[in-house]
Amino acid sequence: MNHKTDQQNILIVMTDQLTAKALGCYGHNEVISPNIDRIANQGVLFETAYSSSPLCAPGRYAFMTGQNISRCGGYDNAAYLPATMPTFAHYLRLMGYKTYLSGKMHFVGPDQLHGFEERVTTDIYPADFGWVPDWNNADQRIDLWYHNMSSVKQAGVAAITNQLSYDDEVGSRAVQVIYDYARSEDRRPLCLVASFIHPHDPYATRKKYWDLYEDTDISLPQVARPAAGRQDAHNRRLESAIGVDAVALSEQEIIDARRAYYGNVSYIDEWLGRLQDTLDECGMAKNTTIIFTSDHGDMLGEFGLWYKMSFREWSCRIPMIIYNPSRFKPRRVKQAVAHVDMLPTLVDIAAEGADADQPAPIDPLDGRSLLPLCSGNESGDTDRAISEYLAEGTSAPMLMIRQAQYKYISCPTDLDQLFDLERDPDEKNNLAADDAHSKDVRSFKDQAADHWDVDLIREKVITDQQRRRAVHSALTIGRYQGWDFNPALDPGEQYTRSHMDLTAFDVASRYPKPKPFKPKPFKRK
Repeated sequence: MNHKTDQQNILIVMTDQLTAKALGCYGHNEVISPNIDRIANQGVLFETAYSSSPLCAPGRYAFMTGQNISRCGGYDNAAYLPATMPTFAHYLRLMGYKTYLSGKMHFVGPDQLHGFEERVTTDIYPADFGWVPDWNNADQRIDLWYHNMSSVKQAGVAAITNQLSYDDEVGSRAVQVIYDYARSEDRRPLCLVASFIHPHDPYATRKKYWDLYEDTDISLPQVARPAAGRQDAHNRRLESAIGVDAVALSEQEIIDARRAYYGNVSYIDEWLGRLQDTLDECGMAKNTTIIFTSDHGDMLGEFGLWYKMSFREWSCRIPMIIYNPSRFKPRRVKQAVAHVDMLPTLVDIAAEGADADQPAPIDPLDGRSLLPLCSGNESGDTDRAISEYLAEGTSAPMLMIRQAQYKYISCPTDLDQLFDLERDPDEKNNLAADDAHSKDVRSFKDQAADHWDVDLIREKVITDQQRRRAVHSALTIGRYQGWDFNPALDPGEQYTRSHMDLTAFDVASRYPKPKPFKPKPFKRK
């Protein structure tokens, strides 16, 4: 056993654009993900977990800060997170943890650590203000970085891509972190975030994973694109934002895109297995809590839409699994939860076995700890998840509230939406105008009004967009100095160097430690 401390080690495996709707443990029978399914069956699976904002950086900012994006300012994929904003990495360091990040977190600005003591890769996306939307010109596409349909039209097999290169590094560096921690003398517990870009588009997967689905009957979307005039207002804006009508798609192209996506889910599943195997090799498996999740999902052709930016289930509903068989019995939790619940949950996990009291919240938190639900205690739980959207594809604040069987969506430019997900899991029937549900709609309207001032939020978002766009324009004139993270690497301290005691270094770098080497004193004959 490599128990350096009574506190739990924590491994967070975060994926990008992985919808809960495309995993076997959430009811999908086509995707091959045995490692994810195993921790789901042996751990605590949250059946009704949502992204706090269905876009990369906003979802991750909510995940890191425990705050909704309207509070922390994580509006879009070029949103600035101040260095003074506390994240769960800060809290865990206050509680004695060594915190590592391998992979993507989409931080924007000069602080690329935000509480992590070590970061072993750069990010895959830019750290500057180049991707700021413009709500004053919301109908205008920004072709430099907006999604388009190339990912679907070009779906298939690739030996290597930008994303595969990145995730190969993320996974191997995360494995190395576990090895380095196991053989180090550091007594602090470990929190490692291994954050992968897959199965995010482009939908290109290695032949190994493509071939896994050779005998699988890949289904078409459950809900086809509605006829002209029947798509709801937000979906129509997303059609324009991703350029759906710029191409014609065949059924085979849709199937190929889904097949490649599923292949990349299997690729991520393989990395999860390798990380678990490494924990086991290093005697850390029983004392490590694993959390598996994603920043948001992917529409995968449902309603004719692709990628994210939607509150529909395929885009907004995420996997969330907490796995620690020595601490929690297998359980499926029905209560609605969201990314903002992760910070208080991690603080509670870290508090078990800690010598000192857990720190009080530095800033107000919008989430609650999920540990009571992990133990089956539902008493007093809100059973509510909130998601906000303040980026491209809209010109006004959008809000989703999931409570009990209902999902409510509001935006001042659109008609309200209300779906009964128990009776209508595909979200085909909007009940907002149904007299039989007028009380439900009124209740949700009141909750939305209590949650935020729509006009004030819109004004704050536009002002912030304008400021960042102006700053970015200035910084592109003359010498450009980026904020992209440069991992520290000192070749003079790697492997074997002449200033090191060779035998001592070889022993120190080995796990488990070898038997002591005690040669007899050398005497010249």
